[in-house]
Amino acid sequence: MSVRDDQLDTLKVGGKDYDFYRIADLPGIDHLPYSLKVLVENLVRNIDGANITDDHVKALLDWDPAAQPSHEIQFTPSRVVMQDFTGVPCIVDLATMRDAVKKLGGNPEVINPQVQSDMVIDHSVQIDKYGVADAVEQNMDIEYQRNGERYQFLRWGQQAFRNFRVVPPGTGIIHQVNIEYLAKVVMTKAGERGRDLAYLDSCVGTDSHTTTVNGLGVLGWGVGGIEAEAAMLGQPISMLVPRVVGFKLTGSIPEGVTATDVVLTITDMLRQHGVVGKFVEFYGEGIASVPLANRATIGNMGPEFGSTCGIFPIDNVTLDYLRLTGRSEEQIALVEAYAKANKLWGDTTDPDYVEPQYSEYLELDLGTVVPSIAGPKRPQDRIRLSESKEKFEATLPAYETDKTVQDPIAVSTEFRGDFDIKNGDVAIASITSCTNTSNPSVMIAAGLIARNSHAKGLKPKPWVKTSLAPGSQVVADYLKAAGLQDDLDALGYQLVGFGCATCIGNSGPLLPEISEAINANDLTVTSVLSGNRNFEGRISPDVKMNYLASPPLVIAYALAGTMDFDFETQPLGKDQDGNDVYLKDIWPTNEEVAAVVDGTVSREMFLKDYASVFEGGRRWKGLDVPEGELFAWDENSTYVRKQTFFDGMKATPDPVKDIHGARVLALLGDSVTTDHISPAGAFKASSPAGKYLTDRGVEPKNFNSYGSRRGNHEVMVRGTFGNIRLRNQLLASVGEEITPGGYTYDFLDKKPTTIFEASRDYIDHDVPLVVLAGKEYGTGSSRDWAAKGTVMLGVKAVITESFERIHRSNLIGMGVLPLQFPEGESYESLGLNGTETYDISGVEELNKGVTPKTVHVTATHADGSTTEFDAVVRIDTPGEADYYRNGGILQYVLRNLMR
Repeated sequence: MSVRDDQLDTLKVGGKDYDFYRIADLPGIDHLPYSLKVLVENLVRNIDGANITDDHVKALLDWDPAAQPSHEIQFTPSRVVMQDFTGVPCIVDLATMRDAVKKLGGNPEVINPQVQSDMVIDHSVQIDKYGVADAVEQNMDIEYQRNGERYQFLRWGQQAFRNFRVVPPGTGIIHQVNIEYLAKVVMTKAGERGRDLAYLDSCVGTDSHTTTVNGLGVLGWGVGGIEAEAAMLGQPISMLVPRVVGFKLTGSIPEGVTATDVVLTITDMLRQHGVVGKFVEFYGEGIASVPLANRATIGNMGPEFGSTCGIFPIDNVTLDYLRLTGRSEEQIALVEAYAKANKLWGDTTDPDYVEPQYSEYLELDLGTVVPSIAGPKRPQDRIRLSESKEKFEATLPAYETDKTVQDPIAVSTEFRGDFDIKNGDVAIASITSCTNTSNPSVMIAAGLIARNSHAKGLKPKPWVKTSLAPGSQVVADYLKAAGLQDDLDALGYQLVGFGCATCIGNSGPLLPEISEAINANDLTVTSVLSGNRNFEGRISPDVKMNYLASPPLVIAYALAGTMDFDFETQPLGKDQDGNDVYLKDIWPTNEEVAAVVDGTVSREMFLKDYASVFEGGRRWKGLDVPEGELFAWDENSTYVRKQTFFDGMKATPDPVKDIHGARVLALLGDSVTTDHISPAGAFKASSPAGKYLTDRGVEPKNFNSYGSRRGNHEVMVRGTFGNIRLRNQLLASVGEEITPGGYTYDFLDKKPTTIFEASRDYIDHDVPLVVLAGKEYGTGSSRDWAAKGTVMLGVKAVITESFERIHRSNLIGMGVLPLQFPEGESYESLGLNGTETYDISGVEELNKGVTPKTVHVTATHADGSTTEFDAVVRIDTPGEADYYRNGGILQYVLRNLMR
């Protein structure tokens, strides 16, 4: 009997019996952090005797808070959430797998997500129109014109796959839809004993801010597309048991302080402490007074503090939110009963409550938080609002050049009249993003600031691009119900769309006259947004400095019109009687905000807005969608192409082979990130991807971005290793100048060329490729195309000094062999410069069901001499060995499902 069999028990809720896996009586469970208890339940429920065993459970129960992470486990998420940029390639792969099954004589309908998988289309709306009554309708029309091909494909997927749902454009932001509707906290499915099995909700998402759901007590975080596809197909994700930081909250938020200020303070504290790769867990008596929306706002910023998650336990606050957002009383009762039965209930006043042990401790008295902003380029660079003017003045010179004109520049526009703009002016003031628009307290505060400003006759400055892009339709409902949308409209804060918008760089163009003045005079203008990311170049190509702020402060800065402003001493304008109006005169009290929230945000709004959440409006329903189990690929599409991963695939995998006569495609240094490898952002007409599109009649103005074309492998493979900051040392090894970006030396053609062109030449001549690199190869966010692009370039092995864990696992998932130089050695110490040919023997041991600890590498120099060494094989689990033997995770799953 395994632990799994021993712990299967019955949970009575109301008049219904559920099966569940009881973890409350496992030795050592009491003092584990909430987040690790979630992992214990996950392991117990998914024990299979190979990848997950009783020993894994025991090791987790024996967790030592002081230990450094070294113990690897397999986490099996209960569901997957995706946004459209990162989710499209996942669905392309599933559709291609169906074609492959058909070709192999199987039933294509065996290919479906094995767990509930939801996509929310929220990344494609751009703010082209603003400050007009029908901005939201105009922007949605343009969105459908731009993205029609992708949307047709997703509509097909919505009706073709089981366990796959699509939330159409214009509904809301993935993370807000997740907390308001998709998340269950406790899930159910048919059990083995004839009744439903209750188990913990957990999720991974193809967006880093999936951590928003941590506010509900749901463990989840953002992953790359390959891990997401693995999870969709029922495969576990490898992870190290992390250190857990206990963050104690005490006190309550003082007058004039918002949830955004709290989040920026926590982000600042955790960045200073250092929590990369750790779990952060909030605990203490103070959390009972933290509303769920604030918890979600805090959880959302996990990627900004650098942790894997930022989680709160389940308690009465959780139940109240589930009730408010329209979850059934049966579901709420199940969540409460399950949490209490499995020692997951986080109420510190409960007599059975045991305070968890943590690896590290931090504490914040909420009463000490002050109004803050963050910028000008990182979310952790917090600035007290009272010091913002002097900090801005100190920072500004770093952004100016000898071409920067210091005098005000006259601008004449048809839309906003005539005015002068100067350095420091706010060009964009946008209420946007998943961080704050999920939070009624800050959205209502923004509405009240608008009301008070409107009453006193204040207006944003004419050069400010104003926009309101809430995270769900419920926000629009309660702003309207409170009568606040009229006041927002009066200030130019008309609805522009329901989506990520400004926060991911979809801020849309500035007025052409403003853009021209900025660029002709090298002006340093600023943006203020209620988002979570403000990296350089992210928000708008015209804007150099970007600041994060609460929604009410976004409006305050629109009124001020410049970052060079002190709200305490400078008036925002004059009222109708000629009196100066200061920020304190229009700022609502906490009590006023709470009264409006309590009086307008209702359960009925959530029930109404989510009643037909997957149906979409007239544009979605009007799409011309192919039907059937197989997708009708359009050979002329430049957005969605049938993948090539399964071309020539057989029902049984061929034995893996040793590698002979390989050439080096790239010779790279330390800390090559997935951003260096994976295509992202815009691209030039002269690049391989640009040439591919222009050859197909696409004009550069219609290129869109790599993100929008992730469903077309032809574009993506041409951008792999194409980052302008990548430096391929191989060019220096052959005496050529190092051209930054995707360039290499082709040893067959004996000339420098692009990495893509060289790879085609090698593939045509059956020459395998390797990449040599230094330490920490593949650091940064998980990027599926960093691994997919690598294999499509013909790379068979990557040899480095060390790997980032997730990218190493992704390479195996695509059938690429990750190898490490012997301890203490590097390509430099071994005298290698990439001009050699490589033979790798010992790989074939894997065909015997054995994963060799090392393989033998022979590098043959141009003069015929050799350098030999034993490289460490970084296939770390039995599951990874299965993936590699099958040529990748997708091939492994496809063959298993066919059986």
